[in-house]
Amino acid sequence: MYKIISNQKIAKDVYKMVLEGDVSKITAPGQFVNIALEGKFLRRPISVCDVKENILTLIYKTVGEGTEQMSKMQQGEMLDILTGLGNGYDISKSKNPVLIGGGVGVPPLYYLAKCLIENGQMPSVILGFNTEEEVFLEEEFKALGCKTLVTTVDGSCGIKGYVTDALKDVQYDYFYTCGPMPMFRAVEKAVETSGQFSFEERMGCGFGACMGCSCKTKNGYKRICKDGPVLEREEILW
Repeated sequence: MYKIISNQKIAKDVYKMVLEGDVSKITAPGQFVNIALEGKFLRRPISVCDVKENILTLIYKTVGEGTEQMSKMQQGEMLDILTGLGNGYDISKSKNPVLIGGGVGVPPLYYLAKCLIENGQMPSVILGFNTEEEVFLEEEFKALGCKTLVTTVDGSCGIKGYVTDALKDVQYDYFYTCGPMPMFRAVEKAVETSGQFSFEERMGCGFGACMGCSCKTKNGYKRICKDGPVLEREEILW
């Protein structure tokens, strides 16, 4: 059980929830948690944005009844959460990485950036949104010391265009990315190095038992919730 410390709106339809509880099962950036909500049969998977001591930070977007219910929860309420799910990113494969996030694919990259920096790697960061009112975490990445570029489709903030339009402005030998599938396809065509993609997928159990989120890779079928959500570029079938 986790206690809600705060739950605040930080951008259009985007909320930041800070919770207190046991975070010892979270061992790698890119892992996720699965939240039980009253009246809902399936738990809601949410990426881990940050972990510090006994504090867990989640950033989520209201896209359905479950996340809308979460957005109305108040300080002091308790949540039943499964933590430490998924494989997470492998931070041992790069020296000069770029992190590429789109929309609600941005949050797990924050904890990833912190882990990379602790490992002696200073990443560049590209954040993609549709419009300025959707932008979040830009200042937090800059506070870590990361070169941070923001792109918006309508040009209302940062570079006008998509995350791939900003790749020319950074030097990198490896990439980590999280976001929607159209962005993934564009990144796959634009990058020339190895890297890791963190996939979003509808899930049943969240820990590999139901096989509901299986996808075919070059190495056979993998469960996004258990064997993923992070897959290496070289194993992905597009």
